[in-house]
Amino acid sequence: MDTDFPKGRFILLVEDNPDDEVLTLRALKKNNIPNEVAVVRDGAEAVDFIFGEGAYASRDARHLPEVVLLDLKLPKLSGLDVLRRIRESESTRFLPVVVLTTSVEDRDVSDSYALGANSYIRKPVSFDQFTEAVRQLGCYWLDLNVSIASEA
Repeated sequence: MDTDFPKGRFILLVEDNPDDEVLTLRALKKNNIPNEVAVVRDGAEAVDFIFGEGAYASRDARHLPEVVLLDLKLPKLSGLDVLRRIRESESTRFLPVVVLTTSVEDRDVSDSYALGANSYIRKPVSFDQFTEAVRQLGCYWLDLNVSIASEA
């Protein structure tokens, strides 16, 4: 856990696989996405970070990420449970959440959308495909999308 919290517009990456974390960070850097990335490695840590609880009690929970990149298969609390918690709260119910996972289960797709995911992206196998997916993701969610926070 890092107590030097992001100050500006940032991305929250919820990813327990160190290789996928490195891959995602490399893809963001390769695409010149300048936003700081906060990384949490399990579902419980994600909830604590977002809501400023537990180890993140000193974080200003009003300062939300521009987008959450959420893996589904997480320890302690599943990505679907994290998504449910985000959508249940008034303060985070409009927070953009992109499910970024290797899951090919149809049920994961339907459950993600039923719980309010904004997008569901399967992690491509090759680095080039993944880099392109991250480029498009960054272009849309960080440049084109108008969020409630940016309107306030």
